[in-house]
Amino acid sequence: MAVQLEVRGEFIQLDQVLKVTGLCHSGGFAHSVIEAGEVSVDGVTEKRKRAKLRPGQRVGYAGETIELVAAGGLD
Repeated sequence: MAVQLEVRGEFIQLDQVLKVTGLCHSGGFAHSVIEAGEVSVDGVTEKRKRAKLRPGQRVGYAGETIELVAAGGLD
């Protein structure tokens, strides 16, 4: 089951997703795991630290999946 993260505004950066969800303890650590190719977006490895992600996309890291939803979209 995916964890849902509410996106306030048009987008959120990939490094921020990892930090906000607690999967990475710092922005620097998030940058290192992204650069190492350990993070996927919609099933494809993503190496852009500040990739702009929008509601509807899914991030995978360390066996976890984060589903981005629009603000107000959580039940």
